[in-house]
Amino acid sequence: MAKELLKRSEAAPAFTWNLADMYATPAAWEADIQMILEYAGKLAEKEGKVTATAADLYETLSTQAIMEEKVDLAYNYAARLSDEDTGNATHQAMEMRLRTVIAGISSNLAFIEPEILDTPEEVLQRYYAEMPDLEFYRKQILEIQRLKPHCLSTEMEKLMAMTSEMSSTASQIFSVFNNADLKFPEVMNEEGEWVRITHGRFVGLEESADRRVRKETFEKLYHTYKQYENTLACLYNGQVKQLIFKARTRNYASTLEASVIANNVSPKVYENLVTTVNDNLDKMHRYVRLRKKMLQVEELHMYDIYTPMIADAARKITYEEAKETVLKALAPLGEDYIRILREGFDNRWIDVYENEGKRSGAYSAGSYSTHPYILLNHNDTLDSMFTLAHEMGHAIHSYLSNKNQPYIYSQYKIFVAEVASTCNEILLMEYLLKHTTDVKERAYLLNHYLDSFKGTVYRQTMFAEFEMQTSAMAEAGESLTAPVLDKVYHNLNCKYYGPDMVSDPEIAVEWARIPHFYYNFYVYQYATGFSSAVAIARNILENGAPAVEKYKEFLSGGCSQAPVELLKIAGVDLETPKPIQDALNVFGEILDEMEKLV
Repeated sequence: MAKELLKRSEAAPAFTWNLADMYATPAAWEADIQMILEYAGKLAEKEGKVTATAADLYETLSTQAIMEEKVDLAYNYAARLSDEDTGNATHQAMEMRLRTVIAGISSNLAFIEPEILDTPEEVLQRYYAEMPDLEFYRKQILEIQRLKPHCLSTEMEKLMAMTSEMSSTASQIFSVFNNADLKFPEVMNEEGEWVRITHGRFVGLEESADRRVRKETFEKLYHTYKQYENTLACLYNGQVKQLIFKARTRNYASTLEASVIANNVSPKVYENLVTTVNDNLDKMHRYVRLRKKMLQVEELHMYDIYTPMIADAARKITYEEAKETVLKALAPLGEDYIRILREGFDNRWIDVYENEGKRSGAYSAGSYSTHPYILLNHNDTLDSMFTLAHEMGHAIHSYLSNKNQPYIYSQYKIFVAEVASTCNEILLMEYLLKHTTDVKERAYLLNHYLDSFKGTVYRQTMFAEFEMQTSAMAEAGESLTAPVLDKVYHNLNCKYYGPDMVSDPEIAVEWARIPHFYYNFYVYQYATGFSSAVAIARNILENGAPAVEKYKEFLSGGCSQAPVELLKIAGVDLETPKPIQDALNVFGEILDEMEKLV
């Protein structure tokens, strides 16, 4: 009899997030929906006169900010409910309803930005002088003007806004299929128990010391995806096609350019990452050779990539132990940071364990008017402890930006989103290495450190290169069929892992299970964020309070400056290859130490 997951109704409340902190009752949520529609109605009356006077412009922008803050809260509530059980039709309907409301509002209010863009600069300058309160919105107006070459007429903007709901169809279908409908076979674990393979259990099973368990898990998971790869290829193709449509309509050179420029980042940063990592693939190949040697196998397969290279050193780390260790490890960030961390641990910000239908993976999300929320699928491993530290990094970044910035300048750009989370991981690793005297345990931790580089810099850059290649192919008119996607992915896997890795046929379909491929060129930021975090963490540990203050200034910045400029406050310049190369040099140093230890 296989071990099955608990249903959501069976989950212990203490280990679930408290969504009542957003809305005490569904009726309160409904009331906000009506208020949102009322604000939208008032804004719709401004069509044709957004900038007729300074007062009109101020009223438009201030009302829009109030409405969007309520939309942010209402959507987060519905989305968190949906994610805790993706099979709950009521909660799915709530989220879908919000998407429909948002799409309608976006279409009806699409005139606002074009009217601002059509207003002569001298008129805007006069308005700032006439109404000092309007100065508050100057940065917001400048951000609108920055994208002027890619803005359309009012009618075209309305049309584009009307496409937003259907544009998310591929992503929505993939999420429901992957999290709710897709069922994997059972596998016998090391203890002789039959367990159902799930997203949350996959890595744990792949970490097994029993190679049979790893191989069977790997094959059964990917054979399941293989059965549906034509459907999944159609979904991915649909995702790319809608991005192409948006990019071309807005006069961008490519989907890549459209994605990064929206975050005020140059495409060169993306291309520089891919180039620099490709120039350092020798280190990745060296890591693979070391793994093959330490596992003492004639052939290293893709199902050997997660299991620790140091046998019998893994230990169970309960959720309570993980929290205490994370608190100690992040102490260098100061008492204020630790206070917020404890607040999150003690007040049900976190949804801890996997349950039936729960969204896979982990994330931090939330709205401006409430604390952040964290979704985990914790399974008492070292990886789970690092995930806890990682997601709390996101959460406290949001907490500090929300506390120190007004709503319109609080939401940091995606480009810097992975810096705070990964900085926490680096500090946790450095703490663990500092507090172990056991050679075997040190080697085990170094193994984890190497795997973090492998997974976050190399693997995510491989994902980024896959997105870049497949999008370019689609832009050139090539169809992204399952065989095409399999070939691209398998070739990249061979290139990144090198000649000492057997790139099993099953790995070719891994693209089909990566939810981030529906996030619009998101993954490269894991690699740039990791590289930035290495530099920041080392600065904090070496220089103490002054470095912490600069880092907290960055965390509190929201989107008040361009993301690359905010990172410069913390001492990192990603306009150069240096942070990426420096991080990869650290990877080389860890390899050196590991080779000496074993």
